Amino acid sequence: MSKSMNLLSVAIVLSSLNLVACSKPAAEQATTDKPAEQKTEQKTEQGSNKPLKPFRFLTDWFAQAEHGGFYQAQADNLYKEKGLDVTIGMGGPQINNYQLLAANKAECIIGYDLSTLNAISQGMKIREVAASFQKTPNVLIAHDDVKSIDQIKGKTLLVSSAQMTEWYPWLKAKYNLNDNAVKPYTFSIQPFMNDKNIVQQGYISSEPYAIQQAGAKPNVFLLSDYGYPAYGAVIVCRQDVIDSRPDDVKAFLEATMQGWKNYFKDGTKANQTIFKLNPQMTQGQIDYGVEQMKKNGFVFGGDAATKGIGTISEQRMNDIWQMATSLKLVDGTKAPKDSFYTTKFIDQVKVLP
Repeated sequence: MSKSMNLLSVAIVLSSLNLVACSKPAAEQATTDKPAEQKTEQKTEQGSNKPLKPFRFLTDWFAQAEHGGFYQAQADNLYKEKGLDVTIGMGGPQINNYQLLAANKAECIIGYDLSTLNAISQGMKIREVAASFQKTPNVLIAHDDVKSIDQIKGKTLLVSSAQMTEWYPWLKAKYNLNDNAVKPYTFSIQPFMNDKNIVQQGYISSEPYAIQQAGAKPNVFLLSDYGYPAYGAVIVCRQDVIDSRPDDVKAFLEATMQGWKNYFKDGTKANQTIFKLNPQMTQGQIDYGVEQMKKNGFVFGGDAATKGIGTISEQRMNDIWQMATSLKLVDGTKAPKDSFYTTKFIDQVKVLP
């Protein structure tokens, strides 16, 4: 985009790009009202009339490439083949997945490591069972004058309320940042485009693309490259579901991880669903997201390369717990490490890339 374009044109472009990254069709619902215990009489791919068991899953954002494996599993009937009638609800900036999980509005959700620990410390009975991404896609996005992450100090940092209790405390401690320099991130790239002194949060597979399309050349810093240990797109389930429906949890993970494998072979069917659920999504944005997920080894990299897609390790979970407790983000006595996660399901799945 030419820097000489008039201000009206810039405003129109920015408005459009913000819709792609941040908007949600008003008619879409976050959860389904169908009770989990009801069974749906449908035929599986093998022709059986055995009732499918409803299983409600809630993502963390509007439909996008970062959820491709779930939508692919649904489109390929992988959940039905496992005996599940899976409903996928969309998250968003005004939706608290953990509150909905606590209210029994979903069996499992996409969550975040520190949010899970905080929820456990407040009495929620939940556990992480897998991680779609072997590292978090969270990034800091700066203008091209910022050549290294060390140079963010002294800049205005835009951080959402959710991330103030996720990666920001780690970043603050590591780089000795001042809270006075932090302002709320409102899921719009417009402030960044208007102010060279701003550094903003984002997902490597999303906001950088919108900023580039708006004419800027951002420098992007992937937090995992600087030591942030969290997984990405973790799957968090209610403990009562884990206890009473272990076979269903395992079946959901098996189908989902195969869905991710299928998505990277040919994601056409999943992308059609994404376009339907999120009409502001573009093919360019999806292509960019898939490229970044492949390039950075989110799904197939790390331990997933040898242990299977979705794997979580005892050592990594210990590192996350130690970080959270040492920074006093979580009271370890209220969220003990052994209540944080279980590997018993994903260890049995082992869908290799």
